[in-house]
Amino acid sequence: MTKQKRYVVIGGSAAGPKAAARIRRLDQEAEICIVQKDPDLSMASCGYPYYIAGCFDDRNALLCTPTGVIRDPTFFQNAKNIRAYIRTEATHIDRTNQTVTCKDLATGNEFYLAYDKLILATGALPKIPSLPGTDLSGVTALHSMQDVDFLRGIRDAQKVKKAVVIGAGLIGIETCEALQQSGIEVTVVEMLPQILMFLDWQLAKILENHVGSKTSGIITEKTVSAFLGSGGKLEEVLLDDGAKLPCQLAVAATGVRPNSILAKQAGLKIGEYGGIWVDKYLQTSDPNIYAAGDCVVIPNLVTGYPVHAPYGDLANLQGRVAGENAATCNQSVFPGTLQTGICKVFDFSAGSTGATEKSARLSGAKEDVVSVVIAGPDKPFFMNGKLLLTKLIANRRNGKILGMQCIGPGDVSKQVSQAALSIRGGMTVTDLATADLPYAPSYALPIDNFIVAAHVLQNKIEGRFTGISAIDVKQKIDQGEKPFLLDTRGPDEYEIMRLGIGETLIPLGALRSRINELPKEKDREIICFCKISLRGYEAALYLQSQGYKNVKVMEGGLMAWPYKREK
Repeated sequence: MTKQKRYVVIGGSAAGPKAAARIRRLDQEAEICIVQKDPDLSMASCGYPYYIAGCFDDRNALLCTPTGVIRDPTFFQNAKNIRAYIRTEATHIDRTNQTVTCKDLATGNEFYLAYDKLILATGALPKIPSLPGTDLSGVTALHSMQDVDFLRGIRDAQKVKKAVVIGAGLIGIETCEALQQSGIEVTVVEMLPQILMFLDWQLAKILENHVGSKTSGIITEKTVSAFLGSGGKLEEVLLDDGAKLPCQLAVAATGVRPNSILAKQAGLKIGEYGGIWVDKYLQTSDPNIYAAGDCVVIPNLVTGYPVHAPYGDLANLQGRVAGENAATCNQSVFPGTLQTGICKVFDFSAGSTGATEKSARLSGAKEDVVSVVIAGPDKPFFMNGKLLLTKLIANRRNGKILGMQCIGPGDVSKQVSQAALSIRGGMTVTDLATADLPYAPSYALPIDNFIVAAHVLQNKIEGRFTGISAIDVKQKIDQGEKPFLLDTRGPDEYEIMRLGIGETLIPLGALRSRINELPKEKDREIICFCKISLRGYEAALYLQSQGYKNVKVMEGGLMAWPYKREK
């Protein structure tokens, strides 16, 4: 008779329950236990900001299956024959005897669970700054369901008028929007030079401008020094430059760190960023222990460097692999991550996959990295197409796609998904140039925005297009250089919106008849652009045919300009 195997899973958020469910599907006779410190199981933590914002009012929706059943211990016992201990803390792992010491937090009683295979899914811990005043009422993080309940209560009470969000990463920006939509004036404070570090600076700055137009503003390159108040209540946030921001609420969204405390105490190998080291099977340095989710470090598939990637989808995928390998002796592989992510930013979305240009240059030969920024709609204008700004990054030498970023009010999700699969499949710019994607006016352009980006980058690699970023154009102007700036739009467009940096307006249709208005020197630097720089590209080709030798196109046109405009 086959011995009944015993599996213990520590952690009940995303990776843990997924691992337990996978084990059950592969082994109907196994004894499976989940140990969860919190009172809830399988929380949809990525939905927290939207519940706070009032996008939906049923708290249980964060804990339910797709059919509306709450994932509580009764559900796991009845539906999956999995014993789930909630409000129970795993305090010690005895690797020699293969037991876990557990403490019932309600009674204080201790008990032991024996295992044949153990899975650690202990998640991450919030990085709450250790500052004066963190004990004031009104200072919180957004990490647990208790934090969610606190912030939702503030929204429903409608007594808080001003809030400060500390940190402008994914959680910070989503929290900012949730509070602003709740009628609270929000200021965001970020210690780094930009928001959303998964983007390169140019696109991040455009998003920062958008957020600033919806809120009290974003303050970058500043840190919080203290929380100030009286009577135990928060009244102000003090910045390192002495400025004070009046508020009744401060949310610390300064990131998370792997919760590897139990693993360290058990003597398991710890990797970069304090995360649990795992191999491609998600097996730890102990062959009987696996780990998955926000507590581990995994390789970035583009750079090869270890990363801490606390994403909900990755936690679920890793949980599935860890559970399968625990049950089947390593038949499944988790190769790593592209760190694909997306978030809603008021009327915009922002997404990325693979390497940023900055990280790509740091991880390899700088001369091999090439990028382009384009602007265009997600579908035809007659179907109310919305703007997308896309940055595509590739290896100049072999054409392989390294990364992609996309922002705007258009369908960012589709673009980033296409890019993620392209990178995972090892596709090149040339492969993408003829990719067969679905087209109908209701959904896309005849040549999809993503393929257009590949076309432009292909032209750049092959020397048919010389682009210049808006950042480099601004730098030239600031340094006193005087390139000839050619705006190829129409007069009506120019009156509505223009840069105001000394550009000359000559509509594309009039360029041939007004060529005499351009510089006489054929080697003079000329930078062409329009709203999205399609007409700018056409103008550049014509000027090159007329003997001009130093013609560039400002990538993405006015839509990709991250600085203030005259209009």
